[in-house]
Amino acid sequence: MSRALVLRPSAKINLRLRVGPVREDGFHAVTTVLQSIALSDTLTLTSRRGPFALDTRAPGVPADRTNLVWRAADLLWRALGRTGEPRDVHVKLEKQIPSAAGLGGGSADAAAALAGLNRLWTGHQSRRDLLRLAATLGADVPFFLVGGTAIGVGRGDEVYPLDDARRLGVIIIKPSFGVATADAYRWLDEDRSGPVSVITEDSSELDLGWSHGPLQVTNDLQGSVTSRHPEIGQILQALADAGARAAAMSGSGSAVFGVFSEASGPRAARQLKKLTKLMRPDWLVLLTRTLTRREAARRGGL
Repeated sequence: MSRALVLRPSAKINLRLRVGPVREDGFHAVTTVLQSIALSDTLTLTSRRGPFALDTRAPGVPADRTNLVWRAADLLWRALGRTGEPRDVHVKLEKQIPSAAGLGGGSADAAAALAGLNRLWTGHQSRRDLLRLAATLGADVPFFLVGGTAIGVGRGDEVYPLDDARRLGVIIIKPSFGVATADAYRWLDEDRSGPVSVITEDSSELDLGWSHGPLQVTNDLQGSVTSRHPEIGQILQALADAGARAAAMSGSGSAVFGVFSEASGPRAARQLKKLTKLMRPDWLVLLTRTLTRREAARRGGL
């Protein structure tokens, strides 16, 4: 008899992203404050005899070994000391988190796959074991095994929980184009090494309910991406005009988030959807909210 496990891995936004120099391993040193949001994909993992299988109908999302879910399954299978190819689980992936947006959708799915398959395969891997495996899949993946509000250092894969942010409304606007992470970091390096800096420092203070004061919301990649894609600046202005307490690009983009009170978020979202329908129908506007660590863990199968 088949057994199904339904998980809803949550997206993230980078409330703060500072990028340092390139390290010896080729990655940039980063310090980032990450925040789980309620926007989520759905993974349905079903115990079923036969080879491991992944099914998704999301446009542009592969259902083969290049997908991070499949890579997570293969990695965990080998970590459990099992031979041959992964088997006995079918995964259905339904996408709601936009791709190439800086929202961590693929990483969230991979983390949920690690947690869910560990249960279905009775792997008994500890949280520390899963975090170690997650770091080999990508710098963002360990965060999704922590969730809530956290700080990431190193290349972003060393994650430490912070006090949960107060519950806030979040509006995501995703333009029609995506941004590859490698491109965003390359553009930043080019701009920093150029004869004249084109990087501007944009930041705003956001009250997260912390006793030690507000957080400075900023993203070092934002200026370089905006100089290649001015539309990012237009989205930031639209969110500011709608009353956002803070707004920034998430990760390497192209999605931009605005933070609102929970009460004012729906009204601002309606305003922005009306505006984009008339003037920018290619912009996707999504209303969501911040999640606590416990909420994110429950959705991700932890």
